[in-house]
Formats: sequence, structure tokens, C-alpha cells
Amino acid sequence: MKFTTAYILLATALLTACSDRFTDLSPVSQRNVNGFYKTADDMTVALNAAYKSLQANGTYNASYWILFEMRSDNTDQGADQTGLGAELTAIENFTEIATSEQITNAYIDSYQGIARANTVLSRIGPIQMAEADKDRLKGEALFIRSLLYYHLAVAFGNIPLVLSEVRSVEESANQTQVPAAQVYQQLITDLQQAEEWLPLRYTGANVGRATRGAAATLLARIYLTTGDKASALPVLRRITGSYGYSLLPDYAGLWGVENENNAESIFEVQFKGGGTNTGNAFTNVFSPTLRNSIGVYRNRPTNDLIRAFEPNDRRFKASMDTAFISSQGVLQTNSRNDARYIVKYGRLNPFNEGDASNNWIVLRYADVLLMLAEALGESDEAYGLINQVRARAGLGPVGAATPGTFADKLLKERRVELAFENHRWPDLLRFGKVEEVMTRLGKNPRRLFLIPQRELDINRAFSQNQ
Repeated sequence: MKFTTAYILLATALLTACSDRFTDLSPVSQRNVNGFYKTADDMTVALNAAYKSLQANGTYNASYWILFEMRSDNTDQGADQTGLGAELTAIENFTEIATSEQITNAYIDSYQGIARANTVLSRIGPIQMAEADKDRLKGEALFIRSLLYYHLAVAFGNIPLVLSEVRSVEESANQTQVPAAQVYQQLITDLQQAEEWLPLRYTGANVGRATRGAAATLLARIYLTTGDKASALPVLRRITGSYGYSLLPDYAGLWGVENENNAESIFEVQFKGGGTNTGNAFTNVFSPTLRNSIGVYRNRPTNDLIRAFEPNDRRFKASMDTAFISSQGVLQTNSRNDARYIVKYGRLNPFNEGDASNNWIVLRYADVLLMLAEALGESDEAYGLINQVRARAGLGPVGAATPGTFADKLLKERRVELAFENHRWPDLLRFGKVEEVMTRLGKNPRRLFLIPQRELDINRAFSQNQ
């Protein structure tokens, strides 16, 4: 059983007392605080509330794929450009405004999760429990907080860095922005500690919680984001050398409810459909369903991405499709939404809308191998790592004699291997390719999203991104 079933306990105990204001960062009302955070079980429930934030519409359920895939050259909104479609098209085209609901949701829900993690870290000290268990819970909270801060720093740049529980509106209203570089340095410290505290793996109902490998993988990504390849290298070698992950032999075997939390998976956001309030919405949104056979769906693969796949790349059909079955059982190839859609997260999914069980894979071993190649730089070893990933896809090796720069070859491999997994926009930023790639597509790119207007209204000292 996925440990997300424990989230159901939170609906009345914690989440109903949450405010949607960034300034109200404490996750429970004062009445509940007085009788809570007393036992080890209370702290586990509080930590589960932090995990729950990863399922929010402002994080992995919606906003993150909008900000990090649709913003890039991987996906677009498609033919429907009315209502929500118009807002997504604006984000795709760098013309969104500061009151954009999706951007505001990303900011609010990410900080909501940070607030919940901070509550655990601030209140766990005096709790009577085994020190090893206490350290594990703190390590999980540090990982969740770091994961959310990473997305905020990539998306918004200058953001508040809140590291302890905020217990008053006044305290929140006086937060200050700090540069993304300062955020990353804090995350490096936190993830080094989390890696030390977290276990290599879990069993039973705890499968899906943050592990040592999850902390190390995120740590390596942040080192690479800061340009510190030398520090990323030993972290990545720890993961490949002793943390027990491996590539699955079949790329298609990574996906689907029956394949979750497999040997290649390092961290997944756990979703469970069936009326538990923990199902996902993106499965239905990404692909046409039998009820929605006319093809009105979002996050459509671009033709530019389709052309990036080499002939006979096995990853193509496991990632996307270009036709679907209508409710009458007829194969449709030229729908009004151009019949391009994602299948990684469910194909023609029959679940009730917004209640699918497909997890979101956040970190996996193929990404580690490609990051290790990035940290090494052009070399026989780096090409060997890239070719491990290519071999599974049924493709021949690349090397120094293959046309293009090493960076371009690596970035292309990351694009097709990790398509639709929220890596493309951060990759374009990290590789310094935003302007080149997006201007080629006729767009006028900005590196940062606008700070939501509500935050500027609450904190008058905040400055807007240009």
C-alpha cells in the first residue's frame, strides 16, 4: 500500500486549518496547535502533510509541468486557447502577467509545503522518540523543503528563504528576498545533512518516502545548477557505486501504476486514486480519454520534440503517441488538437477525472547517469554513461566523432530520455541555451517568471522580475 493513504488522516486534522496566504505559514490553527505536536505519531502526521504538498495543484499536480515543460520547447498548450488554455498559452509564449493563477499557485503551494516542513523541523526537538527516528523525520523534512525551494529558485530567482516556523502574520509580512545563489547554498547544506540522516530504502507502507539516494540526487543537481561540477562528481559516484539503483531493461517498464517505485526510481510523488483525495489530475489532462475523445487536452508534445527522437528510438512510443481511440472505437489521427499527447502518465486513462493513481517520477537513475556525464565533461567515461542510456533505447553509441558539441549531444539525450518529467526548462537554463533555443522558435524569452502580484502587495519591499 502506498504510504499516501495516511494522508487521508490529514484532511480534517491539519489541512482544513490552512490559509492560502503565503503570510499565514503555520499549517494549523492555534486551537489545534495546543493539542498537537506532542508525540512521535503527531510528528509523522505533520510530516505527511508536507508530503501532501507535493500533490498540490501548485506543485506536481499541475503548475510544475506548466512552468518547466510548457515553458520550454517540449510541449505547448495545443489548439484550445480559450479560458485556462489562454493562460497556459501566455505562459508558453512568455506573455503571462503577474496575476497568473498557475504561477501564483506554484508560489503559494510550494511555500505551503515549505511551511509544513519547517513546522516539523521547528517542533521535533523536544519530542520523546528514538534519535535515529527523529533524525530520519528531520531528513525527510529537509529533503521536501529543499525540493520545493529548488523549484522556486529556478522559477523565480530572488525569493524569501524561510528556515523556521512562522507563527504570525507580522513575521511573514516582513520577509525579504534573497538571490537564488544563496538559496542553493542553503540547500547544499540541508541536503548534505539529509543524506546522512536518511536510510537507503524503506519497506512496506513506508515505500515512497525520501531516501538517502533522493537527497544525494537532488544535491548533485543543485551543485550542477551552481556550476560546481567538481563537487557534484563524488556525490554522483556515491549514488552509482553504492546506493543500489539500476536502469530497467525496458524503458516502457518505468511507467504505469504496476511499475511504480521500481529499481530505477529514486523518488516519486505518490498518488492513489479511488476517492482517497490523493489521486492525480494530470493523467486525464495529458491524454484524451474515452469520455473526452475529441482531443481537448493539455501539455501537448511539440513537433520540435518529436523531431528530436531518432528513428527506432524505443522511448518515443513509451513517452507519447500521435493517435487515439474515440468513444466509438475509431482510430483518430487528425483530431483538432493534432493528436499528439503524452502517454507516460497513463494512456486513454479510464479513471474518474482528477483521480488517477499514476505517480510522478521526480528523480531516477538515468538522470543520475546523465548528470555524472555532465560532471565529468567530454571523455570516454562520459560517453559510456550516455551510451548506457542510449543502448536501452535501442540506439547506437555516440562519441567524440559524432557531430555536435559534447554539451549539445548530452542536452539532446536528456531531452528525449527525460521528456515530460519537468527537467527541460531547468536544463535549458543550466546549459545556457534558453535564448538560443527559444528565439529559434520565434519567442522572446525571459529566464525568470514574474513574482505573483499578491506577494508584491503583501511585501512592499519585494522587487519584480523583469
